[in-house]
Amino acid sequence: MALSSPLPPAAALRRIAFLLERAREPSYRVGAFRTAAAVVDGLTDEQLDLKIRTNTLKDLKGVGPKTATAIVEAHKGQVPEYLAKLEEAHAELVPMADDVAEFRAALRGDLHTHSDWSDGGSPIREMAEAAMAIGHEYMALTDHSPRLTVANGLSPERLEKQLDVVAALNEELAPFRILTGIECDINVDGSLDQTDELLGRLDVVVASVHSDLRADSKAMTARMLAAVANPHADVLGHCTGRLVIGRRQRNGTQKPRPESQFDAEAVFSACVEHGTAVEINSRPERLDPPKRLLSLAVELGCEFAIDTDAHAPGQLDWQGNGCERALETGVPVERVVNTWTAEDLLAWTD
Repeated sequence: MALSSPLPPAAALRRIAFLLERAREPSYRVGAFRTAAAVVDGLTDEQLDLKIRTNTLKDLKGVGPKTATAIVEAHKGQVPEYLAKLEEAHAELVPMADDVAEFRAALRGDLHTHSDWSDGGSPIREMAEAAMAIGHEYMALTDHSPRLTVANGLSPERLEKQLDVVAALNEELAPFRILTGIECDINVDGSLDQTDELLGRLDVVVASVHSDLRADSKAMTARMLAAVANPHADVLGHCTGRLVIGRRQRNGTQKPRPESQFDAEAVFSACVEHGTAVEINSRPERLDPPKRLLSLAVELGCEFAIDTDAHAPGQLDWQGNGCERALETGVPVERVVNTWTAEDLLAWTD
């Protein structure tokens, strides 16, 4: 998606990093632009003016010749030449089919994203600016809950602090909005892994199973039924927990994983009854739920959220995967909750 207007220097650098990541450029190249963006964020306008006028940008640790050039051009109100070239190359990539692109264009936001507060790789601001750059109006920040220690899940105290950070960013980034949220573990007994008081303060709660995935169908069904009936649960995340391909994580490599077993008709019927959306998870290694279950959810009348489960800015562009699956299984676009305005969405989650 080409830029319709120039970006401030830090945002332009992050946009470059986003496009490089999408193009699968080496991580050191992506990191160079993210580092430079963080450096620019630490400067006042007066300090940046002085560095540019005295040609001393490259004296700053983390700013090299290419990033300095982009900073100067963006500071002048121009689209940096390097960014313009990337935008052009991005536009020349094989486009989504017209119907998928149309479905994707109807999405106003993403309800499942992670930052470096839990197991994501980028700061909240960077994720938000990347979402803005691809045309989103909002993004739900859903870092992990405390039980998932392997993903640096947020304790109640850390989540409280995050809410303050998000409030400050929302004042700065308006009209774009970061929706407060959490990806909350569904405990074995079906309860949610965070205090009721905090869950009640959040805009979006994605409830997901991350443990005991090989439990028998009866136990898993009861667990999921309890979770989707919880008044705080808004979205049922990656419901089968499958991994169709292996993946690397900070703590090692995960092998492909089969689906959890549960009574899908009972669970999806409960989602309809309690107003909990079924997530269409767009991560390439998940693509969850499988198409046969997605078709069943459509037939039963579920609402849906097409999410990326993004852990890095470049992954925010994965929604096309979910849109393609939605079209193949007959998901009505009006039943996708993140095609709604933020006001309508929040009225629904309230």
